[in-house]
Amino acid sequence: MLTVEQLSKTFPNGKGIFNVSFSVKKGEVFGFLGPNGAGKSTTIRHIMGFMKPDKGSVTVSGLNTWTQQGIVQKYLGYLPGEIAFIEGMTGKSFLDFMAEMQGMKQFARQDELIDRFQFDVKTPIRKMSKGMKQKVGIVAAFMHQPEVIILDEPTSGLDPLMQKVFINLVLEEKARGTTFLMSSHSFPEIERTCDRAAIIKDGVILTVKDIHELQSMQRKLFEVTFERAADAEVFIRTSGLVIEFIDGNRVRVPVQGEYAQFLAETSKYAIRNLDVFTQSLEDVFMNYYDRKGALQ
Repeated sequence: MLTVEQLSKTFPNGKGIFNVSFSVKKGEVFGFLGPNGAGKSTTIRHIMGFMKPDKGSVTVSGLNTWTQQGIVQKYLGYLPGEIAFIEGMTGKSFLDFMAEMQGMKQFARQDELIDRFQFDVKTPIRKMSKGMKQKVGIVAAFMHQPEVIILDEPTSGLDPLMQKVFINLVLEEKARGTTFLMSSHSFPEIERTCDRAAIIKDGVILTVKDIHELQSMQRKLFEVTFERAADAEVFIRTSGLVIEFIDGNRVRVPVQGEYAQFLAETSKYAIRNLDVFTQSLEDVFMNYYDRKGALQ
């Protein structure tokens, strides 16, 4: 549905994107991860047909986004990282203006989304909060029911309740077969919605991974409190496990994937308490990112 192939763009300062390639299948939510300045927005501008690549191409439904920009736009919904609103408009007048540009004839979906995100469309945009403007942008991206939706930091400015409403909306659209590219710093958002994710650094794709694969790289940290400090000492000497922290009868053990040995060793002793801490997907990503960065 969306194919980015050997996409390159070099700016006068030498920065840019270099041989960026990935594809997103129909009905897939694809995460696009990386810090500020990594090349996410530049890639998105090429996907939208706003920039001409030095080499490579982007296609949506087989249409080139640069040479066939006018045709491609009707397939796309877009929520930019910074929305440029037209001065003097209310939320409703802006949405109606966008609807006219998209050739919309039915407005039931627009009304449903406005109701769902709970904001007053009659408010002048200049008086809106960051979160309210974001809601207007989300409605504009979704209301014409495009086949592909590009989202750049979609929940920025939204409160936790509205973030949940947004995630549910993405999952519903995904179930209908809508394709998403989501650039985000919110790892819970990526974890709940995405099937796969690309990691980009300095304009280069480091890897494309299945989200479940990233989750399988998450370490669990077990903090075991033994009944007797002597048992803790024997456990440390004989278990063969990595020990991260020791404090009297408390021992902290990191485990990734293989739990059988940990369970077999701890079952030999009287345990007073067991706490479990799961490494966040963000930590996995940062470890991966730092490791790959060191290899460049």
